[in-house]
This record gives sequence, structure tokens and C-alpha cells, in this order.
Amino acid sequence: MLPLTIALSWLGFVLHNVADLPGQHLLSPETLYPTLVYLVLIALLRWTTWPLFAWAVLQGLGGGVLSVLPLPFLPFEPAQTLHHYSFHVIYLLTQIPLAVLTYRAALQPRQGKQVADSHG
Repeated sequence: MLPLTIALSWLGFVLHNVADLPGQHLLSPETLYPTLVYLVLIALLRWTTWPLFAWAVLQGLGGGVLSVLPLPFLPFEPAQTLHHYSFHVIYLLTQIPLAVLTYRAALQPRQGKQVADSHG
């Protein structure tokens, strides 16, 4: 289930960038660099899910919610229309499953660690 939620999270992010932002494509820095972050966080899953949880929350709240607030330091390209807001709703909704799943996984003790501790 985790790979599916990671793919959904990434897809929501990419959909927002490529389909809604002018001149964006998969190799644009705004899309490529966060994609590389996803890959690094996937590599860290062997040890912990907390960084991926934090990334999902950052993507959901930062990209999905805070970036559409009328704050003076934020650029507003494209225009803040209902069409653009709908992409932010999709962006936010696609981050929630990953945030929930990684949070739950982070709270569960590792099975291998439990077995080692019970024998030691």
C-alpha cells in the first residue's frame, strides 16, 4: 500500500505543476528537485517513515493550502481562479493518504526490533 500512496502523492504534485502552472514539465526545477526528494525519502524508508510523513504534510499544507493564501511574498502566477484552486484541492487530497499511512507506520514498532528485543 505504501508504494501506491507514494505514487499518488507524487502524481498529485506533478499534476499540479505540469497541468496547471505555465511552462512546466517533468524536468523543470520546480518538479525535478521535489521528485529527487521523493527518491531520497524512499531510500530512507528502510530505517524510518518520519521524513516521508513530514514531506507529505509539507506538500499538503505548504503546496496545497498555504501557497494559495493571499500573502504578499507569494507570486500569483497563474491567476488565482477556481480552476487553479481545484488543482490545489487535488494536490492536498493526494497527500493525505501518504501522510496517514506513514504516520501510522512510524508509530508502530518495527517487527524485527520487537523480535530481537524479546530474545535479548
